[in-house]
Amino acid sequence: MTDSSRFAQGSSEESLGPVAKAAALIDADGVVLGWTAAAEQLLGFRAQEVVGRTGAMLLADGETAGERGVWAAHAAARRPRSGPVTVRTRDGTERQLSLEASPLSGGGRTDWLVSVSEPGMASAWAPAEGTVSAALMARSPIGLSIWDTDLRCIWLNDAAERQDGLLRRERLGRLMTEVQPGDTGRALTSAMRDVLATGEPVIEREYTWQVPGEDETRVLSASYFRLDGADGRPIGVVNMATDIDKSRARQHLLLLGEAGNRIGTTLDLTTTAQELADAVVPLLADYATVDLAEPVQLGDEPPQRLPAEDFRIPVFRRAGMASVHEGAPEALWQPGEVVYVPPASPFTRVLSSGRSYFEPILRTGPGTWLEKDPERSRAIAATGIHTLIIVPLQARGTLLGEAVFVRTDNKTPFSRDDLLLLEELTGRAALSLDNARRYTRERAASIALQRNLLPHHLSGGRAVDIASRYLPADTHEGVGGDWFDVIPLPRAQVGLVVGDVVGHGINAAALMGQLRTVMRTLADRDLSPAELLAGLDRLVPLTAEQEDGPDGVNGPVMSCTCVYAVYDPVTRRCTMASAGHPPPAVVDPDGRVDFPEVPSGTPIGLGRMDYESITMTLPAGSVIVLYTDGLIETRTADLDAGLGRLRSALARPADSLERQCAQVIDAMVPYVRRAPTVLPRGVRKSGSSEDDIALLMARTRVLPAGDGGAREHQ
Repeated sequence: MTDSSRFAQGSSEESLGPVAKAAALIDADGVVLGWTAAAEQLLGFRAQEVVGRTGAMLLADGETAGERGVWAAHAAARRPRSGPVTVRTRDGTERQLSLEASPLSGGGRTDWLVSVSEPGMASAWAPAEGTVSAALMARSPIGLSIWDTDLRCIWLNDAAERQDGLLRRERLGRLMTEVQPGDTGRALTSAMRDVLATGEPVIEREYTWQVPGEDETRVLSASYFRLDGADGRPIGVVNMATDIDKSRARQHLLLLGEAGNRIGTTLDLTTTAQELADAVVPLLADYATVDLAEPVQLGDEPPQRLPAEDFRIPVFRRAGMASVHEGAPEALWQPGEVVYVPPASPFTRVLSSGRSYFEPILRTGPGTWLEKDPERSRAIAATGIHTLIIVPLQARGTLLGEAVFVRTDNKTPFSRDDLLLLEELTGRAALSLDNARRYTRERAASIALQRNLLPHHLSGGRAVDIASRYLPADTHEGVGGDWFDVIPLPRAQVGLVVGDVVGHGINAAALMGQLRTVMRTLADRDLSPAELLAGLDRLVPLTAEQEDGPDGVNGPVMSCTCVYAVYDPVTRRCTMASAGHPPPAVVDPDGRVDFPEVPSGTPIGLGRMDYESITMTLPAGSVIVLYTDGLIETRTADLDAGLGRLRSALARPADSLERQCAQVIDAMVPYVRRAPTVLPRGVRKSGSSEDDIALLMARTRVLPAGDGGAREHQ
């Protein structure tokens, strides 16, 4: 409302001035039920003087009789009313004002919101029989509301009432902070106050509207502009609001955000491809496929090396697929199978150009590309495919394949907006696929290198029987540097070693190979386990210094844990030393399991060279068990729990050492169902774990004295 200082005592015109609406609530019989401060300021009557009395007391004497009849007619028909009226102020002055009345129905009765204002001020509502512009405002699909200079709502149309979830009677005459308490109401009030003060409109301000008394929230976009009277003075603010909670643009943004969380959750190619297909079906497409080309090898043989069919060539291998229909009847090829396409088709065009193909109305008649692909044409006709988008999967300059999107049940053709959204989603998926491709390639190379560096044929000579297992990790960091070895020593002795290089990937595998070579060289000197570990600890830092780059940048840090044991089959003595490694286990011929207390020195590579050995005498047929921490440690269980599981697994009887080794793996590495990872031929993935697992088991033999002369050979 206009500041009271603007109303000086004097003439009635000066005292009234341009003010906000004087509003009152009146029942169907004309009795005043409510009276506003604006009404009191305009007409001079206090609330206690008019509430409960007939509204006719406010009319000038000449208006009373005729006004009652008009009022009765409108009240009976529940029709809005507007027009000029002569009212009487408290001091007896008569004023010609504009009257507007709107019915408020509910609860089995009809009350009326009645307001009077100076002619030319903003209407309190837009009656049906009013001007064309007023009718347009009332029937506008955009929510419109008008707020006076006190920022109280004086009018709103049906669209605004639906948006707010409030009845008009709960909104009219109230402040925004009363309608929407909290931060939202205060922020909107501040915005409208700025518009009222400066005249500068606010365009498309987005906010969340809490429906009073409900858990529902709605996202609205509002624009505000000021209403000025005939004299140029501000008389209110108009709010134009649109519900954007379900708007296409907002849904697209929400879908992009959701898909960003759903696509690329792993570094597995087929999982990522399937995530893209699942993200768009059924939200954007009824059927989607993700087909990968030669740079991404999924099968044993690239598609390009396979023979062509009649009028079709092998180009892709299917990696992912989704359909709204059970069994995906649209599909000619299943995941993992080679996809054939005509040489002259949108599929090859996208592959050669790197640009999307968009056919909103799919043409299937004579002369189209489908004429050369009758099998695909029959599938399109049978399933009702009518619109098509093909998007290339490109990342870091490499074309990885294509994603194909169609609609069947959804009869709306794809639009340009759909194309842009699918290109954005496919682009994100392509980056994840390229990351998975690079990871898969490096991991396969790491495993191949590690397999080549590990011993292919282990032999314990006449001293021990040997069984071993190696399981590479299935983690994003790649395989680690776990290794094991059996080293022939003089006098029929044998050296048993298991180690774990810090880190993962090709570097870890390469460092493992170097450490294994150094260890064999030191073992050839017939050193005790403690002396050998000390020598290894001295040489590793020197090797790392030699690998520093020419610019002084340090090479990879070489560090590992390791346990080394030497068994003498003549004396049955076993000597062990450890460099920060999990404790070895010994199983006696009766099945009792013990973890000898081997002093745990510092990991190799720190240069401390401080290790101790222990020696024990073992009965014939004892089993020495060396392993890496991946066998016993997980992120959710501590070391003691893992050692307890290992003790139980080793205590189980077995008819052979190989069988016992397999039992330990089965017990300690529960199968985790995951998508298959591409591995080199010959490398079998029987399960997955958080870290590499190396297990070496040696069953002791006994030789008679004097039978341990020459060195045993592998």
